[in-house]
Amino acid sequence: MTSPYLWIVFTLIAAAAQTLRNAAQRQLTASIGTAGATQVRFFFGAPFGLLFLVIVWIATGAPLPHPPPVYWLWILLGGLAQTFATALMLMAMSDRSFVVVYAYIKTEPVQVALFGLILLGDHVSLPMAVAILIATAGVLVMSRGVGEGGVKPTLLGLAAGGLFGLSAIGFRGGILTLSDTSYGIAASYSALMGLVLQAVLLSVYLWLRSPGVMTLIMRQWRPSLVAGFLGAFASLFWFLSFALATAASVRTLALVEVLFAQAVSVFGFKQKTTLREGIGIVLIVIGVALLVRSA
Repeated sequence: MTSPYLWIVFTLIAAAAQTLRNAAQRQLTASIGTAGATQVRFFFGAPFGLLFLVIVWIATGAPLPHPPPVYWLWILLGGLAQTFATALMLMAMSDRSFVVVYAYIKTEPVQVALFGLILLGDHVSLPMAVAILIATAGVLVMSRGVGEGGVKPTLLGLAAGGLFGLSAIGFRGGILTLSDTSYGIAASYSALMGLVLQAVLLSVYLWLRSPGVMTLIMRQWRPSLVAGFLGAFASLFWFLSFALATAASVRTLALVEVLFAQAVSVFGFKQKTTLREGIGIVLIVIGVALLVRSA
């Protein structure tokens, strides 16, 4: 029998791996650009996704799934939504208002709760709703500059957050259709399919818009392998979480990623925590604690 708290462990592992992946991708941005660093996550992550599926298959002995047609629609929704959400983030970066937009992107748990209710029938209890709102408010408080920069960054951020939310719903919806196998196989299989789909989409985009980027990516194959591994590892545990809990619960607990990044800033780069950041951290911790308690 699966522990009702296992999704919490999976989500914390995924958030930690994603923090490390983001650091690896940032180091690659200077040499291969933002789009290239994004592609590394999928292009080099897909082979690791296949490896993880094989490991889970051997470890569990569960059969590989036979996806129904609707499965591919859910995965396509997840992959396209995440790709377009990333594109909006890139637009925000070029507009030099990413810090502001990032805060609005992290309204994702609120939006994903609504999408989950509408599309999947995922129930959100009153304690969960309160936890989501408190944790999201903490991120908004921590993000300096919220409310500045005009209408464009606000719309970009909210749209990106909504698309990331739809992505989570799409991937969870796909996993739930694979009822002929274990949750571990359903999650690892779907993680692989998501990575392959996005690798293909971004490869086509780069081939049409910036064909030289793929050459630069291959020249940076050693650090790209590290980023790809971390990306695939994070994806595996996100999908394991989606297999066991609602997308709203997972994406709210995922806000601990902000705390991980803050810890790296303080202990790794010796940067001081401001009063506003301290208040935001307290709100996030309270929200996450309430979420875990209501799980």
